[in-house]
Amino acid sequence: MSAFPSGTLPLNSPYYIQRPPLETLAYDNIKQPGSITRIKAPRQMGKSSLLLRLLAQARTQEYRTVSIDFQAADTAVYDSLSKFLRWFCATVSRQLHLPIELDYYWDDDIGDKISCTFYFEAYLLEQIETPIVIAFDEVNQVFEHPEIAKDFFPLLRYWHEQAKHLACFQKLRMVVAHSTEVYVPLSIHQSPFNVGVPIQLDPFDCQQIQALAQHYGITQLSESEFDRLTAMVGGHPYLLSLAFYHLQHSQCSLAELLKTAPTQSGVYSHHLRSQLDRVIQQPRLASALKQVVTSPSAVEIDAIPAYQLASLGLVRLVGNRGISACNLYRQYFATQALIRNLPTPRLQQLEQENAQLKTLVNLDSLTGIANRRYFDERLAAEWQRLAARRLPLSLILFDVDYFKGYNDTYGHPAGDRCLQQIARTLRGSLKNPNHLVARYGGEEFAVLLPTTDLYGTQQLAYRLLENIAALKIAHVTSLVATKVVTASLGVASITPQPHRSPESLIAAADEALYQAKHLGRNRVIVNSQHAPIAPCA
Repeated sequence: MSAFPSGTLPLNSPYYIQRPPLETLAYDNIKQPGSITRIKAPRQMGKSSLLLRLLAQARTQEYRTVSIDFQAADTAVYDSLSKFLRWFCATVSRQLHLPIELDYYWDDDIGDKISCTFYFEAYLLEQIETPIVIAFDEVNQVFEHPEIAKDFFPLLRYWHEQAKHLACFQKLRMVVAHSTEVYVPLSIHQSPFNVGVPIQLDPFDCQQIQALAQHYGITQLSESEFDRLTAMVGGHPYLLSLAFYHLQHSQCSLAELLKTAPTQSGVYSHHLRSQLDRVIQQPRLASALKQVVTSPSAVEIDAIPAYQLASLGLVRLVGNRGISACNLYRQYFATQALIRNLPTPRLQQLEQENAQLKTLVNLDSLTGIANRRYFDERLAAEWQRLAARRLPLSLILFDVDYFKGYNDTYGHPAGDRCLQQIARTLRGSLKNPNHLVARYGGEEFAVLLPTTDLYGTQQLAYRLLENIAALKIAHVTSLVATKVVTASLGVASITPQPHRSPESLIAAADEALYQAKHLGRNRVIVNSQHAPIAPCA
């Protein structure tokens, strides 16, 4: 009979399922001088079990090994960086069976990080001739102490970099097990989480699920029953193991197990309560989870809660969107009063965050003005609104002259800065808050002017032309005589009608823009063919 699923699987456990080629990649990497191996996965996905096997593999190579479990440290260890680093060095010393010589190597005048580095370089790595593999487990515990994390993790990265030119640090091989996402802000050049070999532990696939079931002696399930179980818990190794354990002991049928799975009386009740405890301690996290479990499809949630929920294994990220990792979590959390009845202020905050996200979606990332998507939406809305009121809608299409030549001459970064200057100038030239300036495409801009007639639009177009020239952005390859950045503008104005399409306004302005470019550029051309008739004075 099998033991109840809990914690790290021993080396001789038949329930450890290989995830080829991940084990081989990890085994090979610890043989590399100064290497870092990063095992990434949500909670209870098998990180510690793989870590244990990596250390065993290292010992077969006659390497020395050290296992650092950050949950084992007393709370007081996290009071300061000095206490933490001294605890770390003392733990490594004991596991290497070396005397603890902290006071001899520690110097307050040079600081804790340099003292810690000196302790490794001049003492530990000097004493041990063979490679040393240090395995860091439960690294997320350090994330809970940002003041320590922001110094400790860059220190690990520094040692990794030192191995490129110092032989002693080449003996140091580090293995870091952490949850899917790291949300302590670290410089890209100081983080150990963007170097080395990443080992991502994904949910089990069908073959791995079948293999785990066979090890538990579960052979009577049909293909459709396996599908129902997988739909409930996904390929989560721990959740699958719990199901197979209870089925093996004949404590319930699969139908009963699935029926009660998301309830307080089900086999997952302890696991679900522990996940709930973690979530409700952070109202922002609970708000984000509510969005996910109450939506039938993936939803956008703020980055940090998304990463935290992913690290708990509750949410699977698809791009910028989150979706429940499995039906078990969706059904359980959707029924929890603490999630359903979130305080109103938190919901208001969530709505504000959603509004900010929607605003960002409508902005061009380079120029900060409206993007083409928002322009199209606004054009359609204004067309419908003004058709009912029989008022004019005008458009200026704006194209930077000879911009390809500008990019070829000055480079794309300079081209980006040029477009940003032009966008600021266009936006600053509009006085009416109902007018919209948008980036229409590459070097093309659009200015939409509701309730503005052709004459007013033409006057604005000439002002825009002058304001761009006044920037005096050098453009030596331009065929315009001034040899500065200029633009061609096409102007059109139409009184919208319900039976006509907004595309007719774009086509009219585009025709005028074509004429402006054809006639030598750096000019305004007005398409008056569809212009509304001005009222009599």
